[in-house]
Amino acid sequence: MTEFLSYAFVQRALISGVLLGVTCAVLGVFVLLRRMAFVGVGLSHAALGGVAVGVVLGVSPLLAGALFTSGVAWLIGWMGGRGEVSEDTAIGVFFPTAMALGVILMSFSPDYRQDLLGYLFGNILSVRSAEVLPLVGFCATALGLLAYWFKELLFMGVDEEAARAAGVPVTMLRYLLLTLIALTIVAAMRLVGIVLVSAFLVIPAATGQALARSLHGMLAVSVASAVAAVLGGLWLSWTWDLPSGAAIVMMSALMFFVAVVSGRGRGVPA
Repeated sequence: MTEFLSYAFVQRALISGVLLGVTCAVLGVFVLLRRMAFVGVGLSHAALGGVAVGVVLGVSPLLAGALFTSGVAWLIGWMGGRGEVSEDTAIGVFFPTAMALGVILMSFSPDYRQDLLGYLFGNILSVRSAEVLPLVGFCATALGLLAYWFKELLFMGVDEEAARAAGVPVTMLRYLLLTLIALTIVAAMRLVGIVLVSAFLVIPAATGQALARSLHGMLAVSVASAVAAVLGGLWLSWTWDLPSGAAIVMMSALMFFVAVVSGRGRGVPA
């Protein structure tokens, strides 16, 4: 274990993984409370379209992915808020459309396919020193916003109509939550990939929901399980020469199944 932690690239992977793990875990609590797990899945796959746009146009894939995914998130929120189309239906439309756009753009530029595959599956061990500080800034900002609106987001997650009646800015907070989901997905896909980032966003929170008896307990268990998944997944990746992102998600899934079995009869109501 000492040898494992002595390498600089492993240290960067641990720092980055823990930062994003904690951010995804906290955000995931509100995602589950508002039954938005499918939003995370849809946006993570829609991000492929934005990344493809960036790669083909020669601009930063992460910047293009962030703008594109945020735009999709706002469209989903706008259509869902109008009531004419359900949020699930909007996701079902934009999810395959954005992925199809990404595939079409890939077909125009075969030379870029390898770059896009890197975003599909990620590689946390390839994080560079220059990428760590911006990630720290993003995670600190996201967690700061979630902490500032914590009570209002919890209230809205438990009973949106009552929160609206009490004067909580529900519409603004819905768009804030969608934006943070989109940006966190784009930040995390560099580490665990588009294919796995939705699981990284949902599974730790689901573990907390299965074990905890209160919302604050759910948050604590969610964060702890995310950190444990990153540490355990990276160690398994190192020991058994496994893909790092997949190992992290599999470790997280293992903890979830253990939590479901051991926490029967407990847990925060879904």
